[in-house]
Amino acid sequence: MHLLTIDWNPITGIDIVGNFKIHFYSLMWVTAFIVGWQVMKRIFIREKIKIEYLDPLFIYTVLATMLGARLGHVIFYQPELFSQDFFSVFLPFHFVPEFEFSGFSGLASHGAAIGIVIGMYLYRRKYKYKSLMWILDRIVIPVASGAVFIRIGNFLNSEIIGKITDSPFGVRFVQEFYGKREIMQLTGIKNYKQAYAAVTDNPQFVSLLEAVPLRHPAQLYEAFCYIFVFIILLFFYLKTKKSEQIGFLFGLFLVLLWTVRFFVEFIKEAQNAERADWLLNTGQWLSIPFIIVGLYFMFVYKPKTKVQ
Repeated sequence: MHLLTIDWNPITGIDIVGNFKIHFYSLMWVTAFIVGWQVMKRIFIREKIKIEYLDPLFIYTVLATMLGARLGHVIFYQPELFSQDFFSVFLPFHFVPEFEFSGFSGLASHGAAIGIVIGMYLYRRKYKYKSLMWILDRIVIPVASGAVFIRIGNFLNSEIIGKITDSPFGVRFVQEFYGKREIMQLTGIKNYKQAYAAVTDNPQFVSLLEAVPLRHPAQLYEAFCYIFVFIILLFFYLKTKKSEQIGFLFGLFLVLLWTVRFFVEFIKEAQNAERADWLLNTGQWLSIPFIIVGLYFMFVYKPKTKVQ
C-alpha cells in the first residue's frame, strides 16, 4: 500500500525564445556555486586568507567542475556522443537529431570530482599562498553543499530516477515515462506541455497516469544524505583538531560522499541499459576507488615535508 504518492509532472524550465530554455536544473547548478562561494568566503575570513584569492579559486572550480562533469558523463555513460554528436560534448546544445539548447545536462559527479582535483592543482601552481592539500581539505566543504542542490536539480529534471517500488513512498515521473511525441499522440493534444499537464490534471487521461510506475525518488534520498555529509565535514572542520591533520577532511569527504553514492545506486535505474545486469553498476564501480583513496588520506597519508 502506498501511503504517499507524488505525481511528478512539472515544467522543467522557463522558455525564453524558440528552442532556448532556462532549465531549473541549470539554475540548481548556479545556486550550488553561489552557496559554495559564500561558504568558502567564510573559510577564507576565518583563516585570514586574502579575499583576492577567492574569485580565481571560484573560476577554476566552476570550469573544472563543469568540464570534468561533462567529460565524465560522456566517457563513463555515453561515449557514442564523440562520434554521433561531437560538438554537444562541449557545448550546451544538441545538434542531433535537431538543434536544441540543452543547457547543463549529462553531467557525472565522478568526472566532476576528478576535474576539481585537477583544477585545484592548476590553481595551486599559480597561487601559492597555501598547499594543494590545504585547498582540497577546505574546498570539499562547499562541494558537499553543492551536491545537495545538484541532486535536487536531478529530481526537478525527472532524471537519474529510482527503481520501481512497493514502499510507502513513491513518485510517478510522468515526463520520464512518456516522450514528447508519444504523449502528444496518446492524448491527441498537439502541444506537448499541455499534453503532459492533461495526464495529471484531466480525469479523461487517468489510465495514462496510472500506467506510470511508482519509483523511489533516489535523487531526494541522495540529496538528504549529502546534507549530513556537509554537516559532518563542517563539524570536523570547526569543532575538532582533525582539521589540522593534512588530508583528513579531503579523505573524509571522499569516503562519506561516495559511500552514500554506492548504496543509493542499489535503488537507481541503471543509466546505461547495457550494464543493467552487472553485479554492481557503473556508478558503484567508479565509487569504490574514491572510497579507497579517501581511507588512505584519512589514516595513512603523511606529507613528506611540512606544508602550510
